[in-house]
Amino acid sequence: MSDATDPWLIVGLGNPGPEYAANRHNVGFMVADLLATRIGGKFKRAQKAQAQVVEGRIGPPGPGSRRVVLAKPMSYMNLSGGPVTALRDFYKVPTDHIVAVHDELDIDYGMLRLKLGGGDNGHNGLKSMTKSMGPDYHRVRFGIGRPPGRMQVADFVLKDFGSVERKELAFLVDRAADSVECLLAEGLERAQSAYNS
Repeated sequence: MSDATDPWLIVGLGNPGPEYAANRHNVGFMVADLLATRIGGKFKRAQKAQAQVVEGRIGPPGPGSRRVVLAKPMSYMNLSGGPVTALRDFYKVPTDHIVAVHDELDIDYGMLRLKLGGGDNGHNGLKSMTKSMGPDYHRVRFGIGRPPGRMQVADFVLKDFGSVERKELAFLVDRAADSVECLLAEGLERAQSAYNS
């Protein structure tokens, strides 16, 4: 059972490499990068996992602040479970203190949904994580909407955000980062009522 002193592991899901950096599938990395900036840290290679990590604290100084490890798996999306499980074990993080931030096809662009546990909805990063450690981790689901027309899902998620989407992207990534901070500071119910749109 977890307690208030346990660290949190915040995992932004995405694919490594500059060619993927602006893809819809990499919005988890974008949120992780912003959170790293907020805590004044820079990502570095993890010792015990194929991932980049930043350690720090989120929240106001004092008893309300939470010890966090921000992580970006450096495997490809469909192999995310291995690095995340290695980080969980290394930092001794209870599964209910893991938060996966990821793109979600079945939610309109920019909408957020926070939840604990559940299925993977066809998302390969979640599928890999759940296979490695079970489903009982938090998710911050960032809506990217469905592909237009007959475009294949794989093509859609591996395309960069469109020009209209990019106008709002920085604001929406900021809001997603806020929702992670709220989840850690105030719990899932408060975060859901504030951010589930």
